[in-house]
Amino acid sequence: MPKSKKEKKIFVLDTSVIIYEHNSILNFDEHDVAIPITVLEELDNFKKGNDTKNFEAREFIRLIDKLAKDQMIHHWNPINGKGKGDFKVVMDTGGTGTVDANRVFNEDKPDHRILNSALLLQKEEKGRRVVLVSKDVNLRLKAKSLGLHAEDYTTGKIQNISSLYSGRTVVEEVDADAINLIYEKGYCPPSDIMGKNIPEKNHYYILKSGKKSVLAYYNPFNEMIEQIEKRSVYGVKPRNAEQAFAIHAMLKPEIKLVSLQGIAGTGKTLIALAAALEQKREFRQIYLARPIVPLSNKDIGYLPGDIKSKLNPYMEPLWDNLKFIQNQYSETDKEYSKITEMVNQEKLVITPLAYIRGRSLSNICFIVDEAQNLTPHEVKTIITRAGENTKIIFTGDIYQIDTPYLDAQSNGLSYLIDRLKNHELYAHVTLEKGERSELANLANNLL
Repeated sequence: MPKSKKEKKIFVLDTSVIIYEHNSILNFDEHDVAIPITVLEELDNFKKGNDTKNFEAREFIRLIDKLAKDQMIHHWNPINGKGKGDFKVVMDTGGTGTVDANRVFNEDKPDHRILNSALLLQKEEKGRRVVLVSKDVNLRLKAKSLGLHAEDYTTGKIQNISSLYSGRTVVEEVDADAINLIYEKGYCPPSDIMGKNIPEKNHYYILKSGKKSVLAYYNPFNEMIEQIEKRSVYGVKPRNAEQAFAIHAMLKPEIKLVSLQGIAGTGKTLIALAAALEQKREFRQIYLARPIVPLSNKDIGYLPGDIKSKLNPYMEPLWDNLKFIQNQYSETDKEYSKITEMVNQEKLVITPLAYIRGRSLSNICFIVDEAQNLTPHEVKTIITRAGENTKIIFTGDIYQIDTPYLDAQSNGLSYLIDRLKNHELYAHVTLEKGERSELANLANNLL
């Protein structure tokens, strides 16, 4: 039996929700959705540019135009799709007379006008629950202080981040015969390790039996537990089991998508770049990219100089990793000169992620650094651009997010790990042990 109009909620969308996901208006089931006119004004300012927020703004404007058809949108109009509610644009931003957010917070600004639109709806639609939906924590707090219900936009959000897939398991008290078989033949049936349990595809294991141990992973193509040996890549040696797992995943041709998650100093970017260089003959180009997220959320336009000098500070950490790998060799070694040659011939490109938009990703090893600063939609967009013989590697720390509208549960890297685990084309490894220095480990552990 369909719900009556009175039982349906009204969700008021903030701009932050729309630039996070442009089709968010379609994800509220049978409930109604209101868009303050101030949100449209803000989207008008966002629509020009090549950043993801500009793309999302443009796509939302097109979507609303499509939904509106020939109707006036300051009245309720149906959202396309069976079981969907209605939508409208709220024109009034001046408060209810008794409560005016501009006056309460002593400033006329877009956030306060959005609050006023929600307050007006709450007054007009008596008996219905009006909920402000925003990715901005502080705006949600302001709403609650004015007596408005407020929620985060939770579509795609990981509910239990503490149990996020790690990609590897330590198995104690393994039958010694199984470990001996792995050392002898290089593999063993999974039933010898875990009985009737079926392993997750491309999952990594540290198998222990007393003082004996072996590194292994489950190969979904031959359905065997296979031994992994620690392997150096372009002069970089794995310093722990997780780094050995990560290198294995990145060198395995059948695995097309890899994610590495870990705190600062665990070697994510370094081993990803070293593994890509090790396979340089397998790909036409190696791209190493990262999103530009300025500190304090200021636009790069505030920095002095031309565009290259503005972007250099954000790309410097990637160049540092490349220099570290290059310095594993002397200047007379061919490996040293090969890196310089690849950079000069643009076989190896270090670039802001925004500059990749629209490019074909065929026959490329594509490393995306700081992937925790991407939205789920951005991650999906990158992966869907993959052509033939392309490998994509995402690296990042889900607890070190620099953009205000993402968190450990809603960022693109967490979303990727949660959604793609146990797929034969995907492997994930969580790196836990810091290898940068004892001092860096001290800061990570105690500060």
